Amino acid sequence: MTKEKQLVELVDALEVEMRKQGQWQQHSPSVEALSSQEPFAIDSLTPLEWLQWIFVARIRLLVKESQPLPKGFAMADYFEECWKEEQMMKPLITIIQQIDKVCRHA
Repeated sequence: MTKEKQLVELVDALEVEMRKQGQWQQHSPSVEALSSQEPFAIDSLTPLEWLQWIFVARIRLLVKESQPLPKGFAMADYFEECWKEEQMMKPLITIIQQIDKVCRHA
């Protein structure tokens, strides 16, 4: 399986898990919130908002437009720290760890 296909499946799994938990939002944050220049838009979005509206959206756009996928990044540490007290987030963290692994050497 190609790295691209693996990443698409993991992004889909991320959405499914977020929906299962009732975390998938129907309405986008404001343009200003989405325009943050901070890592993970920490100053304007929650971690879940960043996942949905920045990460998932960007990966899907890159795939749709046949653009190179990001590589050499790691997100899991951030989300592990954000959700260290929230057991229900463990399935999301597991998926994020798998995304990191696929993209580490994409």
